[in-house]
Amino acid sequence: MSRSFSSSAVANSIRAKVMLYSQYGQPDQVLRCVSHELPSSPKGKEVLLQTIACPINPSDINQIQGVYPSRPELKVQYGQSEPVAVGGNEGLFKVLAVGDQVSGLKEGDWVIPSNVNFGTWRSHVLSEESALMKMEKTISANQAATIAVNPSSAYQMLTLFEELKPGDWFIQNGGNSQVGRSAIQIGKKLGLNSISIVRNRDNLKELVDELTALGATKVITEEENASKEFGKTIAEWTNGKPIKLALNCVGGDNCTNMVRKLGQDGTLVTYGGMSMKPVTIPTTLFIFKNITAKGFWVSANIKRIPGSRENTIKAVQKMMEDGDLVDVKMYENPVSADASEEEVYQAFQKALANSNKGKQLVVFS
Repeated sequence: MSRSFSSSAVANSIRAKVMLYSQYGQPDQVLRCVSHELPSSPKGKEVLLQTIACPINPSDINQIQGVYPSRPELKVQYGQSEPVAVGGNEGLFKVLAVGDQVSGLKEGDWVIPSNVNFGTWRSHVLSEESALMKMEKTISANQAATIAVNPSSAYQMLTLFEELKPGDWFIQNGGNSQVGRSAIQIGKKLGLNSISIVRNRDNLKELVDELTALGATKVITEEENASKEFGKTIAEWTNGKPIKLALNCVGGDNCTNMVRKLGQDGTLVTYGGMSMKPVTIPTTLFIFKNITAKGFWVSANIKRIPGSRENTIKAVQKMMEDGDLVDVKMYENPVSADASEEEVYQAFQKALANSNKGKQLVVFS
């Protein structure tokens, strides 16, 4: 993806576009795009940024719906008379200018937010240097724009809950998800064996081949996951070695059947619930296998484990640089940073409407 950048700065200001909301609800009903002026010459520790790319994540949609635990505060800003917030948590920005007290950044640098609730769905933003994390230009813009959520979640789940060693096994549902694909590749880099559960489909062989090429040891269907007889096949694959870790983003029967495959003292980590059904674990597994069930939320670890965001991103970036973690397929929705409010609005609404068809990225030029 080639990049060119807007020169929308006029004498003393830049006209920025922001996607904001004043009440919670469905994005196509409550989001709107407005313009506001930003000074073209930052002061002190301020940094003027232009957005390069920002993804649409399920958590972004949940924030706008008002059902996500972490949400930006609604407050009067951007020339609005009512309290508003800007959508988006993840994105990549280019530094256009810095204040005279900024020491770690310069014009042309790449940065991402250092914390959550930054509000990335916008063309430009004026930020404090302390709210930014510099990204070296050693990976693609798409990778940098999406590094903080999906691959970082996969890395932390594989390294924080069990002391997995080369040759160990983990199992996951949602094997075709963005986190699932990242877990496959990160697991391979760490020397781990993986079993990934996917939904049956007409092009199953194509998907299995694709995930295997990424590094999946084995890929099975939900029907095979539910089969007691198929458990013998899995035991043959693992040569009797216990499966120590299970990653769950589905819930329901899918999760219950997956947990049955954990070995003694194994750990279930739940980071999503796509089926909208509860996680149900048979009592016998707790008593006789001593299974541990935990939840995972990458945003909470920023405060719970100081330095975890920076250390995780550094480790994931190294894997990307080395070619161990490849670009995931994304659908780009291009728009100019100089575009009208309506054009920016439509770019985001198109990305949101197609978010169930694959990873969507709004790309500014």
